[in-house]
Amino acid sequence: MAGRDEILEFAAELLDLESFRDYGPQGLQVAGAEEVSRIACAVSSSLELFERAASAGAQLVLVHHGLLWDNEPRVVDGRMRRRLQALFEADLTLAAYHLALDAHPEVGNNALLAAELGLEVEGPFAAVGVGGRLATPEPVDGFLARIRERIAPEPLVFREGAGEVRRAAIVSGGGGRYLPDAAAAGFDLFLTGEPEEPSLHLARELGITFVAAGHYATERLGVQALTARLAERFGLEWEFIELPNPV
Repeated sequence: MAGRDEILEFAAELLDLESFRDYGPQGLQVAGAEEVSRIACAVSSSLELFERAASAGAQLVLVHHGLLWDNEPRVVDGRMRRRLQALFEADLTLAAYHLALDAHPEVGNNALLAAELGLEVEGPFAAVGVGGRLATPEPVDGFLARIRERIAPEPLVFREGAGEVRRAAIVSGGGGRYLPDAAAAGFDLFLTGEPEEPSLHLARELGITFVAAGHYATERLGVQALTARLAERFGLEWEFIELPNPV
């Protein structure tokens, strides 16, 4: 067992939460049991997640996408009430880590995606993303095959760049708007989760390969790495609850 607040304090320090202005509260969102022996983690909050976490015997749920967002109504409607009720009845604590988890150089979504794809990170890109370089340039087909094997089997691809990949930029989730920035910075390929409507013609006119591998698919790694780090630090059990999402 470990104290909930001690776990959350360690996570806040690890992720340097105070350095990020986000669209909702990072860290604790719903307080539950004060003692934790098992952590469940997932990409996004949902009623199904909370019910499965309760069935798994967890006391703490860690997510990338929490319940509370600045752009949503501050009304507890039927949907929100059911979610909160599931948390309350199981005495579950909910903690969410969004931009800070995207950006972290070790357990962050973008750093982990880069590692999966064999990119040596050169530095940050677009605040929370990363830019990286391959040790040896390779044909774009080989790089795309690795994306399909390790991240998502059917990404949306606009092959408008050079025939090989030397450098690539990554912004997990909804990062389609950074495509022009990636092209301006000289990257051969830009990987994100979701496209935006202008992405096709922007990629074509800017001469860069654009890949949208899915918001969910590009944000699976960080929450697992964070939870594993916390579980190791405090001697806890943990599990990732997979709730597949094609978006």
